[in-house]
Amino acid sequence: MAHNPSKFAMGVSAKLAARSRHVCTFFGAGISKACGLPDVAQLQAKVLADLSAAEKALFETQLSGRNLEQALSRLRRISALLTGAATLEGLTATTSAALDKSVCQAIVIELDLASADTKPVKDFAAWAARTNYHAPLEVFTVNYDLLLETAFEEFQVPYFDGFVGTLRSRFRTDLVEPLPGSDCMPSFFTRLWKLHGSLNWEWDDGHKIYRCGHAVKESAAIYPSDTKYDESRRMPFVVLQDRFRRALHHPETLTLVSGYAFGDDHLNEIIFDAATRRERSEIIVFCYDAIPQPLIDRALITPNIQVASATEAIIGGIRAPWAGGEETPENIWHEDRFLLGDFKHLAAYLAKSATKDDDLLAVPNTAATPVGPVATGSVTNA
Repeated sequence: MAHNPSKFAMGVSAKLAARSRHVCTFFGAGISKACGLPDVAQLQAKVLADLSAAEKALFETQLSGRNLEQALSRLRRISALLTGAATLEGLTATTSAALDKSVCQAIVIELDLASADTKPVKDFAAWAARTNYHAPLEVFTVNYDLLLETAFEEFQVPYFDGFVGTLRSRFRTDLVEPLPGSDCMPSFFTRLWKLHGSLNWEWDDGHKIYRCGHAVKESAAIYPSDTKYDESRRMPFVVLQDRFRRALHHPETLTLVSGYAFGDDHLNEIIFDAATRRERSEIIVFCYDAIPQPLIDRALITPNIQVASATEAIIGGIRAPWAGGEETPENIWHEDRFLLGDFKHLAAYLAKSATKDDDLLAVPNTAATPVGPVATGSVTNA
C-alpha cells in the first residue's frame, strides 16, 4: 500500500480554502535553515566560535548534555540562585549573567539577515496576505530571527505580535489572551506569536520586555528562563505558550507544522494533547528529514495527525511510502521524493494555492474533492 502525494497535497489546499476554519501554523528552525540561516546545532557551533576562550570554556560546561537553549536557561538559574561571591561550576551570579549576555549577543550576530535568502518567507507572506479567514491566521514560531516580520512588512501583511507602541512597544497580555471570536483585534490581522522570544525584544534593567524596531545587540530577550525565582523573566513567554495551547484547542482548528523536529517535550505535549482532545481538529506535519520517533508513535494512534516526509507519510494512522507518478505535479514531486517537507517548497505551494472555496471548482475533479482527515492521503495500491 502507498499514499498518493497529489491527493494529499490537494486535500491540504481544500482544507485551507475553507474560510470558516481556524488556521494555525507552527514553525521551527527548519524554516530559518530554508532561508540560509543556521539551525540550532549550527547556531550553537557558531556561538561557541564567537565567544572568548574563557567564555567558551565556561559555556561548554553548560552545554554538556544540553542544547543551546537548555544551557541558556541553566545560566539564568545559576544567576538567580547565587549571591555574593558564591560560585558554581566556575560561575558567580555576575559572571553567569555576563556570559548569558555574551551568548545572546553572538546569537544576534549569527542570525543577521544580510545574507539570508528570504524568498521562502516572502512566499509564505504572499499567502498570508491573501487569506481571509473568519478567524485570524495564527503563526506560532520558536525562532528568534526577524524573517517573518521582514516578509510580512514587505508584503504589507497587517499583523499583531502582542506588543503595542512605536518607540518601545509594551506587551499587552489583555490583547493576547482572548481567543478568536472574543478578541477586539480585527480578524484580518495575522497573529505572530514568538514562543521563545525575538531578536528585537529587549529586557530592561527591571526585567520587563519591550519590542524595538530593530535587532537588539545588548540584551535581546530570547528563550525564556524556566526559573521560578524570577517570574518577571517569564513574561511574556508563559502568556504566549498558554495562547498556543488554547489556540490548538479551539474547535476544528487546522494546524500546519513545518521545520520542527519535535525535540521540545513541553511543546510536543501541547500539540499531541490538542490532537487527542479535539478529534475534529487536524494537525498536518511536514518533515524535511526522517519522521521523528515521538511523532511516529503518536501519529500511528491519532488519525487527525497527518505526517508527510520526503519518502513516506502517516495518514489516518497508516504509515506507508509515497507512490507518485508522471502525472504528479513537479512542484510537489521530484525524483521520487515529496517536496513539501522542505519549507521553501511548502511556502511556494501555499503562495500559489486557492484561497477561496469557489476557486476549487477550477481544479480538476481528482484534486477538488474535499476530503476528511483519514481520506486526505488516499491510500492506494502501489
